[in-house]
Amino acid sequence: MAIAGDSNGELEKKLWETAEKLRGPVDPSEYKDFALGLLFLKSMSDSFEARRQELKKKTHDEGSRYYTEDEKEREYILSDKDEYNRENVFYIPEEARWQYFVNNATDPQIGKKIDDAMRAIEDENPRLKGILPKGYSRSSLSDNSSDALEGLINLFADLDMEAGNGDGDEDVFGRIYEYFIKQFAMEGGQKGGEFYTPKSVVELMVEILEPYEGRIFDPFSGSGGMFVQSQKFIESHGGNTDKISIYGQEIKESTLQISKMNLYLRGLDGNIKQGDSILNDQHKGLEADYILTNPPFNMSEWGKDQIADDDPRFKYGMPPSNNANYAFIQHMIHHLNNTGLAATVMANGAMSAQNSEGKIRKGIVEDDLLDAVIALPKELFYTTPIPACIFVFSKGKDSDSYRDRSKETLFIDATNLYESAGRTQNQLNEDHIQKIAETVRSFHGDEDANDYTDIEGFCKVVNTEEISENRYIVTPGRYVGTKSEDEDDKMFENQMETLSAELREKFAESNNLQEKIEKTLQEAGF
Repeated sequence: MAIAGDSNGELEKKLWETAEKLRGPVDPSEYKDFALGLLFLKSMSDSFEARRQELKKKTHDEGSRYYTEDEKEREYILSDKDEYNRENVFYIPEEARWQYFVNNATDPQIGKKIDDAMRAIEDENPRLKGILPKGYSRSSLSDNSSDALEGLINLFADLDMEAGNGDGDEDVFGRIYEYFIKQFAMEGGQKGGEFYTPKSVVELMVEILEPYEGRIFDPFSGSGGMFVQSQKFIESHGGNTDKISIYGQEIKESTLQISKMNLYLRGLDGNIKQGDSILNDQHKGLEADYILTNPPFNMSEWGKDQIADDDPRFKYGMPPSNNANYAFIQHMIHHLNNTGLAATVMANGAMSAQNSEGKIRKGIVEDDLLDAVIALPKELFYTTPIPACIFVFSKGKDSDSYRDRSKETLFIDATNLYESAGRTQNQLNEDHIQKIAETVRSFHGDEDANDYTDIEGFCKVVNTEEISENRYIVTPGRYVGTKSEDEDDKMFENQMETLSAELREKFAESNNLQEKIEKTLQEAGF
């Protein structure tokens, strides 16, 4: 069965539907490791075979420096690892090449053969050590494991990843890989969604920061989508990815492996480490030029009690134990260099939360670190209905390569910029992304951008004094004004926002009072 390279995502959809039929009752969180691992193996094998055929052709070409009539010398060239490595191709031993699995797909021991192949590839390519998934022979695919693995092998065998599958897209494997990651996030629910940010949101953040060169950091790197999109941005603008350095941290080992595979298949490498970014910062000395990230929304029990009193990251205050948003924000700010820019997705509550979070936000605004706030449309995220926004932070408003933006913050209300991508799903299209990004570039004073102008109901540049008059609440709708047809709705939204902020403040005061009463009772022996 050959699979045609259809447009508009039909290829990915067909592959996913077939792969899902093969999954049976296995949990998506486990199945993703097997499916994505085999996809990566197929891609590596295709790249190896393409390079091998190229070398073979050159050994028969009299005009090539590889030309030889000696069969032993020809075989030596074809097995020389350096000839593959210099083209950023992994050397694949014979027993790990895709055709070997096709030939042995019906073998009851096929799972063990895949595990052995993964180890053999790691032995030949040290930088893959510990990255490739194993356990195909002992997974909970259990009784139907051989049938499921046989089905996946035959499914992926029909894909010519290296040739672009005839649809004019050289990154067909990248498309499939991203699509599978997204679908696994949706299948896995909230937990699975920890490692996936909608592509249109990632594209917007990259377009805003324009990370052409320097150190790019994602402290919650998930499957590596921020890095991949940065590469695409650089290449689409004629830049050189050799000028960027990638740093990341991811708490889940299986997701870390997916991230590294995602980078390797695109010829990227990076310093991505495992661990809890807040409790076990693996990049303590890093000062990044750009930070792009999407931390978990409104995370509770994040480890407040384990933070040292003198931790330099929390100069603006300690966030509450039931919400890590401002722990994440301060972690990012700490890791920016003196002209660095950061863009992060945040739950909308971070724009108006009061008490300790409000005090932290006040300090950040007063220190002139808040560059822009963008309210996003509803239902963009696959695994949560929580509405979100983007915060942009800058440590160089008065000294970076843009104009002096001291004491200015840009607010954008993009809640109406979306198109439907399903019954309960929205997305940003290219026009939406460019409209928002171009507005930020204009505000920054980018030499290639148009002059900035406030647009009622959409964007406004506000000084720090006006933000302070609004109790440091940074919801864009509060500042940009309203279009006449939306005035009633906007007035209601602003009133609800104020009431919600005040209610959250009263709840927090109540919780603090309850804690004090309980402490007093305990001290009294009750």
